[in-house]
Amino acid sequence: MRRVDKPLVSLHGEIKTPPLSQAARLEAGYLLRRLQRGEFLSMTHSRPMPIIGPRCHEVRIKDEDGTWRIIYRIANDGIIVVEVFSKKTAATPKAVIDASKRRLKEYDDARTEEKAP
Repeated sequence: MRRVDKPLVSLHGEIKTPPLSQAARLEAGYLLRRLQRGEFLSMTHSRPMPIIGPRCHEVRIKDEDGTWRIIYRIANDGIIVVEVFSKKTAATPKAVIDASKRRLKEYDDARTEEKAP
């Protein structure tokens, strides 16, 4: 039986060069592909983000001029990319957390409406 990869759904942000370097973009693609295949990423690459919601995580990508973060949720229907941003401080900015929560709520509400008769 052939396993089907989960689709990648992007709610906000782009993973492209520029602003990411080519190496950082390739690393991001590789890590997201592993998630699509059902793998779980370790703490060196990803960390849980329960403040945003259940099954939410943050991929960490080092780049030439700093670090990038990709906030995502592992869902039954896919890997939901919620936010892509350059991280400049130790803490995730409150605006990013609030926007991520809002986007996920809007996504969940839209999915619920699609399923309603």
